[in-house]
Amino acid sequence: MKKILLVATGGTIASVEDGRGLAPALSGEELARYVPEIADVCDFDVVQPMNIDSTNMRPADWMRIRDEIVDAYDAYDGFVVLHGTDTMAYTAAALSYLVQGSPKPIVLTGSQQPMASPFTDAKLNLYQSLLFAADDRSCDVSVVFGGAVIAGTRARKQRTMSFNAFTSVNFPEIALVRGERIVRAGSPATCAGIGGAPRAYDSLNERVFVLKLTPEMNPSIFNLLKRDYDAVILETFGIGGIPDYGDYRRAIFGWVDSGRTLVVTTQVPEEGCDLGVYEVGRAYAGHRGILKGGDMTTEALVAKTMWALGQTSDPDEIRDLFYRTVNHDRLAEEG
Repeated sequence: MKKILLVATGGTIASVEDGRGLAPALSGEELARYVPEIADVCDFDVVQPMNIDSTNMRPADWMRIRDEIVDAYDAYDGFVVLHGTDTMAYTAAALSYLVQGSPKPIVLTGSQQPMASPFTDAKLNLYQSLLFAADDRSCDVSVVFGGAVIAGTRARKQRTMSFNAFTSVNFPEIALVRGERIVRAGSPATCAGIGGAPRAYDSLNERVFVLKLTPEMNPSIFNLLKRDYDAVILETFGIGGIPDYGDYRRAIFGWVDSGRTLVVTTQVPEEGCDLGVYEVGRAYAGHRGILKGGDMTTEALVAKTMWALGQTSDPDEIRDLFYRTVNHDRLAEEG
């Protein structure tokens, strides 16, 4: 029987109502006792590095989760992280970059309703996450939620209340979990090339800001951001539109030429960004210092940019790290 480490961090799954609103209170051990059937799936231990609402989850907390996994890696066959849903996609992406190419599964799950609720989805999500983590063909970082298995860099919370809260953006779901069955699509290639020990990283640069274009936004905001941020992820209009009015070109080129990092993506949820399609984007397409987000999620772009800048400050090295495909985070393309 496989041995799984359950890493409890709080979230809705652990929350109770105390008269001031839902707040995490149940421990990982208490959550496990609600689902006695998991004893038939695997042996497990529980660690509790924190018990917080995921709204309060920060890069320093990603590192604490990473440390629990890396420190215990040799002793377990897989890992399940219990996490709040609101920032789960950020944490799943961050773990994909902090623990790369793991031949052992690292699964994140949570719930839309607390474990103690009579209508909870928590029991099935916990059970199916352990089921997937204990399967011989599972590997790398993923989110298991509502019967879907999603690559850790492709998950996004799409719904605030429904049990099928997460969607896989611009990439197929890795598998479906139907009862006690794991149904895989293209499973022979899922873990291709993964073997041996994962490559773990222990540094992030948190000075990354997401800027969403809105009509008539003043491009002088780039100057205001210089004091506190080393990188901006710019969510453009459509497939890659940046306004001609104002002084966007000077502001954007000035940001990049000052040695800071700019990643261009789209605020449209699906199908990605291509600066070369329209005149309003093409002026930026050829600038080597501007990184193209392609079809990546904003959550993955935040985590990957923090990871890349955490390894180096050299623009060419940042570029090389950024365009490296990690856990299905982007379709292969020329950087």
